[in-house]
Amino acid sequence: MEYLPTGEWMQRADSYTIHEIGIPSLVLMERAALSVVEAMEQDGADLTKTLVVCGSGNNGGDGFAVARLLKGKGCQVTAVFVGREESMSEECRLQMRIADKSEVPIVTTIEAGEYTSIVDAVFGVGLNREVSGRYCSIIEAMNALQGHKTAVDIPSGICSATGQVLGIAFKADLTVAFACAKLGCILYPGYLSAGKVVTKDIGISGHIFEQETGVCFRYHKADLQRLLPRRKADSHKGTYGRVLMVTGSPGMSGAAYLSAMAAYTCGSGLVQIYTSEDNRVILQQQLPEAILATYREYEEERFKSLLSWADVVCIGCGLGQSKTAEKLLAQTLREAKVPCVVDADGLNLLSRHLELLEKKECPLVLTPHMKEMARLLDCPVRELKDQRLTRIKEFTGRYDIVCALKDARTFVMKAGEHPFVNTAGNNAMAKAGSGDVLAGVITALLAQGMETFEAASCGVFLHACGGDAARKAKGSYSVLAQDLIAGIQACIKETEESMEDETIQQGICQD
Repeated sequence: MEYLPTGEWMQRADSYTIHEIGIPSLVLMERAALSVVEAMEQDGADLTKTLVVCGSGNNGGDGFAVARLLKGKGCQVTAVFVGREESMSEECRLQMRIADKSEVPIVTTIEAGEYTSIVDAVFGVGLNREVSGRYCSIIEAMNALQGHKTAVDIPSGICSATGQVLGIAFKADLTVAFACAKLGCILYPGYLSAGKVVTKDIGISGHIFEQETGVCFRYHKADLQRLLPRRKADSHKGTYGRVLMVTGSPGMSGAAYLSAMAAYTCGSGLVQIYTSEDNRVILQQQLPEAILATYREYEEERFKSLLSWADVVCIGCGLGQSKTAEKLLAQTLREAKVPCVVDADGLNLLSRHLELLEKKECPLVLTPHMKEMARLLDCPVRELKDQRLTRIKEFTGRYDIVCALKDARTFVMKAGEHPFVNTAGNNAMAKAGSGDVLAGVITALLAQGMETFEAASCGVFLHACGGDAARKAKGSYSVLAQDLIAGIQACIKETEESMEDETIQQGICQD
């Protein structure tokens, strides 16, 4: 896993490294400059004629050091100081002086000409105001230049906390991030300005990130080896959980099928679908492995016995918003003692009965998309997009739940846990049924004993990795929800094989 700090958290980590550990700021700056040059070379940038544009903060100091290193490599380099001299940090002033004595040409305006490479060291991670006036013109001029473009730590003009473009932003081909990729380079639209993001270790301690739950994190594919529940040699179907899927109103058998099939795919031992009688025949044909129970109208006692049978409940996929559906949701949240996943129509019903969240006794995972979450919060989608971290933190803390807010960058949050941000997946997954598959994946992980937050985070990531495998097989346009299940199967198989290979290698090493 990898932490994704904001600029504020990164500045705290810098301070801890400098003042508590004792690594001087200039040492970090030299390492940063070396890592930028190394990353540019590894990316194949033509450094023959390079323009380095420097601000007056420590980001500018990094830039002057980069210019000096390139000069030492025989490159034709020009440093442009665009900051205010009275605002220069001590380190930036010193690096500018060293660059000058190293015969790096230093000018104050971007001169017209052809450059093979442009380096952005104007603003660092601390920028929190809109870029305007002269600075806006400077970034416009940088973007207009031809040549490979590299951003130092973060593209100038991107908010490190939200990814928002603060008026205008540098359009990088490569961003060299120190210690960690910054959250703003991962979220949209900042991601579109960052280009390829390369992380370089320059000695900044991440100790503070471990202690503070306000810092987001993400998974990498290798993490699945430790995340996926282990399969025991001595086991049976009951070992891996009894799942109750309360899904599928008349004509919505697809949602029931996809969620149940995903639950089986991800390891559930036994899946029972409780659905409208209209769906019986088609579900028996589509998924004969599932137990099928059906209803024509609300039957409280029968449903109570089903809830007592289950180790985990998933409710809402294609459920509809009828009176019967409303009663099923209310009874689930009143009576279930096992973990529950609420998706789709279950969320729409819940938005009209938030009092159910206060009375629930079950561990609960909600999986809304942006519009469903806006209904739960009774706010515009635009407001939610701008304040998603704050709003979800308040909501999950108030009701003691886990929320997986689905979007191009899905967040999973629970009070007291580091927020998870998903960076896997792709736009081929923007198809009907994708959310049903995700609900089934999370449900299966819960059935195998994972805690709610871990199941939701791992489930979101596994679902997205399945989407990447599906796009590789089918392309961006043709992926269907059932292809995601096939992608997840391939991803799990690959992970299992990697785990087996690692076990064999460990055995060889021990011998």
